Amino acid sequence: MTSPAPVLLWFRQDLRLADNPALLAAAATGAPLVALYVLDDVSPGAWRRGAASRWWLHHSLASLARDIEALGGSLVLKQGDASQVIPALARQTGARAVFWNRRYEAWARRRDEAIKVSLKQDGVEARSFNGSLIVEPWTIATKTGAPYKVFTPFWRSLQAGHEPSEPAGRPGRLNWAPAPQGDALDALKLRPAKPDWAGGLRDSWTPGEASAQARLEAFAASRARAYADTRNLPAQPGTSRLSPHLHFGEISPRQVWHAVRAAGQDATEGGRTYLSEIGWREFSYNLLYHFPDLPDANFQARFDKFAWTGRKEQLTAWQNGLTGYPIVDAGMRELWHTGWMHNRVRMIAASFLIKDLLVDWRQGQAWFWDTLVDADLASNAASWQWTAGSGADAAPYFRIFNPVSQGEKFDPDGDYVRKWIPELAGLRGKAIHAPWTADRATLARAGVRLGTDYPMPIIDHAEARKAALAAFETIKDAA
Repeated sequence: MTSPAPVLLWFRQDLRLADNPALLAAAATGAPLVALYVLDDVSPGAWRRGAASRWWLHHSLASLARDIEALGGSLVLKQGDASQVIPALARQTGARAVFWNRRYEAWARRRDEAIKVSLKQDGVEARSFNGSLIVEPWTIATKTGAPYKVFTPFWRSLQAGHEPSEPAGRPGRLNWAPAPQGDALDALKLRPAKPDWAGGLRDSWTPGEASAQARLEAFAASRARAYADTRNLPAQPGTSRLSPHLHFGEISPRQVWHAVRAAGQDATEGGRTYLSEIGWREFSYNLLYHFPDLPDANFQARFDKFAWTGRKEQLTAWQNGLTGYPIVDAGMRELWHTGWMHNRVRMIAASFLIKDLLVDWRQGQAWFWDTLVDADLASNAASWQWTAGSGADAAPYFRIFNPVSQGEKFDPDGDYVRKWIPELAGLRGKAIHAPWTADRATLARAGVRLGTDYPMPIIDHAEARKAALAAFETIKDAA
């Protein structure tokens, strides 16, 4: 008897079994399934995954493979240009269809369209689904039909007319086809060989759907209530730390939304504030979809004439957490050690790079792309342009964070700085955020030798602010 033609289930940034629309639709066909992941480093070009997110991907794939094996199947791993791999595997397996959840980056949309054309030519059905957003970018628009460029009306529109449906559960049983030969996970070479900072990532994270669910449940049950008050305090566990789980699709925004509501947190200021952050993620994808060059080009063309005068050695000092400004350096060291940085500190560090050092925002975006486990093209690009003042609904360019006062306000006891800059651990009071202002006796008691143990500031903030504002004056009236 001839075996029924299978359906290829192509996992992408949806590495979960629960609330997975492509999986549910594939299972509903009744056809045997082939579960597949393709490591495609060809199609993204410059936007192939960075080192930290590749580490996460390795462990997330291992977790997904175990979950699929528990249901009697296996996850087939392939690598190469997906526009060639997918049609070839469909022909090899005699598949009747290929199902997947959508991605919204310009390169992914081009690739997926080419795959659909190729599959259609072979008589293979191709179906795609929304597995990563609350609302598709093309379904939400202003009254004139234009895409939103300002967050607040976008958020109001989403809340008013796009309430997410209840998330679906994990399937109990699935019908599997014989799995074709794939690559071993280690053959994908996702874990870094050097520099060997993966130990810090292992200490900080447990990738996978089960970990994502546990983190969400714990946050919704308690910390979400105080989120509005604690989210800006990097020394406290006030954030959800769900961003990498969301990025890799180990959990869906629909699951997050309903978990917060089920816990009654949407009635609290903290819960509402947190849901608005999910809204900012949606807004970033709205921008990326309608303005696909967002990661590469200034959203506001006048910034094309801006004079970025930052020096390479200053960029290197920033990357290494050696600027002499403790709150900035603490954030950059947290990033290197854990692949993540507290959101308030991300804004401070980004503002310092762009507006104190006058380094092009794309240089900072590139560093974050390589070092963040939650490196997300939409959120990364939108956030860097927001800070630069060149983006949609951006902070005004003259809003320049003072790294000392920001440290004093959001890390008042200096605990965050002491954790990541142990050479300053002996300092107390305001000196922890501006050690160069401390007298010799204070520094001596703390065992701090400025210029030896910890650098002097690489730039004077007050003078840098004047230079940044003067540079902005040259373009502020440009069309």
